[in-house]
Amino acid sequence: MGDVVVRVDVQRELFVWARQRSGVDSDVLAQRFPKLEEWEGGEVAPTLKQLEKFARTTHTPVGFFFLPEPPIEVVPIPDFRTIADQPVGRPSPDLLDTVYQCQQRQEWFREYAQANRLDPVPFVASSTLRTPVGQAATAMRGALEFPIEQRGVSWSEAFRRLAEGAEEAGVLVMVNGVVGSNTHRRLRPDEFRGFALVDPLAPVVFVNGADTRAAQVFTLAHELAHIWLGQTGLDDIDLGSRATSDVEKWCNGVAAEFLVPLEQVRVRYMPENDLTEELDRLAREFKVSTLVVLRRVHEAGYLTWDQYRRAYQDELTRLLPLLEEAGGGGGNFYNTQPSRVSKLFARTVIASALEGQTLFTEAFQMLGFKKQSTFDELAQRLGVA
Repeated sequence: MGDVVVRVDVQRELFVWARQRSGVDSDVLAQRFPKLEEWEGGEVAPTLKQLEKFARTTHTPVGFFFLPEPPIEVVPIPDFRTIADQPVGRPSPDLLDTVYQCQQRQEWFREYAQANRLDPVPFVASSTLRTPVGQAATAMRGALEFPIEQRGVSWSEAFRRLAEGAEEAGVLVMVNGVVGSNTHRRLRPDEFRGFALVDPLAPVVFVNGADTRAAQVFTLAHELAHIWLGQTGLDDIDLGSRATSDVEKWCNGVAAEFLVPLEQVRVRYMPENDLTEELDRLAREFKVSTLVVLRRVHEAGYLTWDQYRRAYQDELTRLLPLLEEAGGGGGNFYNTQPSRVSKLFARTVIASALEGQTLFTEAFQMLGFKKQSTFDELAQRLGVA
C-alpha cells in the first residue's frame, strides 16, 4: 500500500484572497498550481506540501489558510499615504514584510542600546507641529551638516552623504528596493516611498530604493523630519497635490526648506529662462528631483497653483522613463547589504556577535544571510573585525 495522501481543508475564499493579495501574475500561479481553479471552486483540497508551496509563492503566512475567512490586514504604523486625496487600499505583502523586518531590527537595536546604556538621540521629537518650518530645517542642518556646496557631484553622492550624516547622528537609515535580499520581490514606489519608526534610542528611517536617486534624497529628508517631529508614519510623498494631513504638510515643508531653502531659490532661479532648463539646472545644484525644485519655484511665487499643477504633470510625463529605469535590487552584495539594513545597524550587530552578546545565528538572520564566511567578509569591509 502506498502512502495515504493527506489533504488540507481550506476555505475557498482564502485562495482567492491570497492570489489577489500577492500581486503575482495569475497566469504564473495557474502554471505553478494547475489545480488552483479547483481549489478556489472548492472541488478539491490541496495537500499540505502543495499548500506550503502556494503560501511561499504568494508570500502568505501559511497559518492564514487555517482561518475561517480572509483576515483584514492593516499597516502596523500610522499611514499617511493618499492617492488623489483618497486613502490607499490593501497593503501588499511586500510592504508589510518590509515594515515588519525594520521593526524587528529596531527592537533588537533598542534592546542593545538599553543593555549598553547608550544615550537617547537628542533631536527625536524635539519639534512639534507648532515649530516653524524654517526653525526645524535649521535644526536639521545643524545636526546633519548638509550644506548645498558639499553635496557632491551626483544625486547618489548627495544621498550617501545625507544618509551617513544621519547615521553619525544616531538614526538607522535603511535603503532597499526589494524585500530583504529577495530580488524577485521588488518594492513599488507607487505604493510607498518611505517610512519612519520613531524611538528615542533607535530611530529608523526606511527609503524605497526602487525609486530614482533624486527622489530618494527628498524622501530621506522627509522621513528625517518625521524623526524630528516624533511621529512614526508611512508615506508616499506626493508633491503634486496639497497634503491633507498636518503631519505631511509639516514634514514636506521642513524637508523642502532643508534641501532647497526658499531664499536660495529666489537668488538662483531665472524666470526669463526656459522652465525645463531651469528645473534641470537647479536640480543639479541642489541635488534633488526636478519635481522638488518645481514645487519650490511655485512656493517662491513664480507660478500660480494652476500653472504649477500643469507644469507638474508635464514634468512627471518627462520623468516617467527615468522612473521605470530606477534601480531595485542587484549590485555587489557587500556594498548593498549594509545600506539595506543600515550600516550603523550592521556594525553594531557584528560587534555584538563578536563580543558574545548576540548569537551568530541571530546576527546572520538580522543581517540577511546564512554563512559565517559572509559574516567575516562583511565585518572586514565595515572595519569591525
